[in-house]
Amino acid sequence: MRTRREIRARKALRDRIVYHGIGIGTAFFFLAPFAVSFLASFRPNSESGRPPLPPWPISGLSFDAYRALDSFGAGIWQHMFNSLIVSIGTVVLTVAVSVLAGYGFSRYRFPFKNALFVLIIATLMIPFQSILTPLFIILARFGLNNSLVGLMLVYVTLQLPFSVFMMRNAFDAVPKEIEEAARIDGARDLKLLVRVLLPLVMPGIATVSIFAFLNAWNEFFAALVLLSSNDNYTLPVLMTAVRAGRLGAINWGAVQAGVAVMVVPCLFVFLLLQRYYMRGLMAGAVK
Repeated sequence: MRTRREIRARKALRDRIVYHGIGIGTAFFFLAPFAVSFLASFRPNSESGRPPLPPWPISGLSFDAYRALDSFGAGIWQHMFNSLIVSIGTVVLTVAVSVLAGYGFSRYRFPFKNALFVLIIATLMIPFQSILTPLFIILARFGLNNSLVGLMLVYVTLQLPFSVFMMRNAFDAVPKEIEEAARIDGARDLKLLVRVLLPLVMPGIATVSIFAFLNAWNEFFAALVLLSSNDNYTLPVLMTAVRAGRLGAINWGAVQAGVAVMVVPCLFVFLLLQRYYMRGLMAGAVK
């Protein structure tokens, strides 16, 4: 006859098996498309038009798809460099501005503070397409049209409302007693922010960085409208040329290679910062 302890142990083992089985199945469901695209990018040209399954090359690994991808536009390395410059610049500027703004909204009192914060959050409801023409005119007036710097500033502007909201919540979650103790020890505003508060709000900074990088890396419409030089195009714009093909002939191997090139940096950034991600999203939710 089984004891109560054995029954509980068997039930716990069964629950763990079910839990991990569901997790593995869900992970496979989400990762399978990436694996298929990555493996298919190493097919030779003769197999690029084959059905997606099985995804691996039958006649051996080949870099024909990546060589074909490099023949579009100014070359894959130039367009990847453009995307990296825009994405990294967007992350740096967004984090710098949102940290300062979030700290100010969280710790200081000034006239119309709440009204200004609500106004910033309300800009999230404005469709980006409705302000694209004014942004185009403003950039043209400042000589930043067809410029990676101008595109970067547009991305920062679009990302700031959400980022300021996240950072204010992150600073609100830090007990004020820590800040008061640091002030007693002689820390002033900038030193207090850099040495004491920034390590405590790293989950919020990581979350803002992930969203800023992914939005800048994958954004297509603004890059297509605001950039007019082939040498300045980012990867999403290049991929439209690859998808359209030459004279209607689509090189599916180059398409799969482009998907792999675009996905790898996103996965790297997310895996690098994922341990902070959930804590950053929950910052300030519970006090």
